[in-house]
Amino acid sequence: MKSGDLLAPLEIGRISEETIRLWSEFLADPNPIHLDPAATAAMGLGHRVISQGPANLAYVINLLMANFPGKTIEKISTQFSDNVFGGDIATAAGRVLSADSDRITCEAWLEIEGRGRAIICEASIRLEG
Repeated sequence: MKSGDLLAPLEIGRISEETIRLWSEFLADPNPIHLDPAATAAMGLGHRVISQGPANLAYVINLLMANFPGKTIEKISTQFSDNVFGGDIATAAGRVLSADSDRITCEAWLEIEGRGRAIICEASIRLEG
């Protein structure tokens, strides 16, 4: 791979309220904005439950693992720029920023249909063991 190459996108699809609820259990995160649309509305954050940041980051990590199977993610820095709501349709995608024989640096993101990027990451992937 070389600078500018696109990663094969990972279609996440519709983020269901049930998936968000399961992530809440897994993360031991009972925050009502993840479970109750009324709680989200009461905080002025819209009328749908909000997906957890770690779950959204996991989608991007899955993209990197799918594009670089068996390789090691050495470093990842993340900017959370928007909420992901129940019912949103998401795709993880990215591109190579730089590459050499030892590592690849990528920009990766979680794109929300109709709204843009909710997460933007820069990741370094070690190619050799």
